[in-house]
Amino acid sequence: MTQEELDALMAGGLDDQDFGDENTKTEKKDEEIEKEVVCEKAEDKEVEKEIVPEETEKYEGASEYKADPNVAWPPPPPTEDHKMVSQLDDVTRDSEVKAGEIFDKLETVNNVLMDAESDISKIIPVIESNIALFEKLTAKFPKIEQFSKALEENKEAKEKLSALTNNAQMGEDEIMMAMDIMQYQDIHRQKIERVINVMRALSKYISLLFEGSIDDKSRVSSAVHIEGDEGTDDLVTSEDIEAIIESLGKKK
Repeated sequence: MTQEELDALMAGGLDDQDFGDENTKTEKKDEEIEKEVVCEKAEDKEVEKEIVPEETEKYEGASEYKADPNVAWPPPPPTEDHKMVSQLDDVTRDSEVKAGEIFDKLETVNNVLMDAESDISKIIPVIESNIALFEKLTAKFPKIEQFSKALEENKEAKEKLSALTNNAQMGEDEIMMAMDIMQYQDIHRQKIERVINVMRALSKYISLLFEGSIDDKSRVSSAVHIEGDEGTDDLVTSEDIEAIIESLGKKK
C-alpha cells in the first residue's frame, strides 16, 4: 500500500470495497501460480511415466531379476523378456529371416564364381592360340629369344587359368555343401514350433483344468497368513474371522 492510499484511508477516501477488490486480485494471482505449479508437476509425472517402462511399474523389482540355475524359486517375473512362447516365436522368426539372408549371400557368391569360370573358359582358347603361334615362330626362328620367352609366358598363363578354374569349381562345391548344412536350420525351426504348439496346448489345458464356476470378484477374501506361520506378524485376527463369517451369512 502506497503513502497516497494511506492518506486517502485516513481521510476516508477509500472504502473497504477497494481493498476487497485488491485482495481478490491477489488471491486470483496466487491461484494462477498454484495452478501453474500443479500443471508443471503433472507434466513432470507424465515425463517420468514415459521414461519408466510399463513392465517395471507393473512388476516391482523385475529389472533387478537375474536367473540362477541353482535356485528353483522364485520364478522370473512375467515380463516380455521372460515370456517363453513369445521368446521362441522371436527366435523362429529371426532365424528364418537370417537364414534367408545367408542363402541369398551364398547364391550371390556362387553366381560370381560361375561368371568367373565362364570368363576363364573364354580366355583359355586365346592363350592356346598364342601358344601355337609362338611354337611355330620359335621353331622357325630359334635364335630370337623374344618368341621363346612369349611362349613360356603363355604356357604359364594357361596353367594359372586352369588353376583358377579348379578353384572356382571347388568354391561352388563348398557353397552347395554350405546350403545343404543350412537346411538343418529349417528342421530346427520346425522342432521349436512343435515345442511352441505343445506349450500352448498345455497352457490351455491347465487354464481349463483350474477354471472355476465362481467369479473371482464374488469369492471371499482368503487369509494370507494364519497362526503358526513363521517370519511374519501379519496374522488373521478373530475380528477378521468374524467379518468373514458375517459376510457369508449375508450372502445366504
